[in-house]
Parts: sequence; C-alpha cells; structure tokens
Amino acid sequence: MKKASLLCFILGLAVTAMAADKSEKNTAEERVQAAANVLNEIQAAPDKGIPEDVLASAECVAVVPSMLKAGFVFGGRYGRGVASCRTPKGWSAPTFFRIEGGSFGLQIGGEAVDLVMLVMNKAGMKNLMSSKFKLGADASVAAGPVGRHAAADTDWKLRAQVLSYSRTRGVFGGLELNGAVVTQDKNATRDFYGHMVLSKTSLQGQIEAPKEAYPFLETLAKWAKAAADK
Repeated sequence: MKKASLLCFILGLAVTAMAADKSEKNTAEERVQAAANVLNEIQAAPDKGIPEDVLASAECVAVVPSMLKAGFVFGGRYGRGVASCRTPKGWSAPTFFRIEGGSFGLQIGGEAVDLVMLVMNKAGMKNLMSSKFKLGADASVAAGPVGRHAAADTDWKLRAQVLSYSRTRGVFGGLELNGAVVTQDKNATRDFYGHMVLSKTSLQGQIEAPKEAYPFLETLAKWAKAAADK
C-alpha cells in the first residue's frame, strides 16, 4: 500500500512537471498576443475595467495572462508576463518577467487568473527595470479601483507604486497582491530578441520594438489614448 501511494505521488509530480514544462515552452510571442487579448477584453467590457484616470496616469503596464496555482513544482502561484513603459517616443519595447509566490487574495483560489499591474510613478518604474523586486516590500502595492470613473473618489495616486487587478471567470476587480517576487524572464527575453536585453534597456526605449511586439504595444497605446482623451 505504501509503495502504491508513493508511486501515485511520484506520478503526480511527473504530471505536474510536464505541465510546467509545457507552460515554459509557450513562446514569448504567444505571450505578447495573449497579453493584448487580455487588455482588449478587460477594457472593452462596458462600465468595468480600469478607470480612465488610472490608465492615463500609469507609467508602465504589465500583464500576466493565465497566472496559475502551480502545485508541487513551484510550490505556489506562478505566472509569466510582459510589460511596457511610456517613453518620449511612445510605449517601449517589452520586457518579459516572472511573478511567483505571495498572497493574492481570496478571489484567485486555485484557478487561473489574468493579472494586470499598473506602475504609477517613477519609483515603481525603477523597480520594474531591475532584475528582481518584491511587491509590498521593494514596491508598495494596492488593489486598484474598478469602473470607468471609479477613480474620482479614491486616493489611488497616493496609495501605491503599483495598482493590481485580476480577472477570473469573467469577473474583474482590484486585487490584493503582496509578497510576490517579480524577476526578469531571461529565457523569454532571449527567445523574443535573439539575445539578452536588460529590462532597463527595453523599458527606457533604448531599443526599437520588433514587429512581434506590435499586438501588445498597439493595444496598449489604443486604450491609453482612449483613457487620456476622456
């Protein structure tokens, strides 16, 4: 009986590892398109989504499509995202990152969730440009206000460097996001650019965005402009 239980446990680990490996092999280009889809779907929902004032003020936008509770292999929640920051020439070439661990509030549970993080000031941007930082420690983070005009009665400009949101089963809302560690995804970076590019280099606009980045950057520019024009 003990041997059978041990075998089942080992097989469970193997299946989880195979699933994680498959996730790892999702290309950076696929992630760019998935992030664009998430933004489009969230911002196209009537009277929901990120308030115009908040999106128009954000220095950077980061999206993690289908963040997962990863079980045995990673021992917690795990996601892979893409981010871009404002530059004098427009939105920057993207950087790729991982986010792991932390307390993500009750609404996530064990399900996949789309995660959106808005970096609201230069201090938060500096953290995003580093190779590693911790939300709630290195960068203050708070659940973002929801609804097209919800920002009017909040103190969101003073509350945090990062405002966070989640969507699961079509439900969109602000998300408490503390303790998560964000690191640059070097494998995805090399996959996308063909060589290593530091987050600081891409987010400061020191390189041109390749055409493969356009789905995300054009979507981001469209919704940011729409928010600023309101």
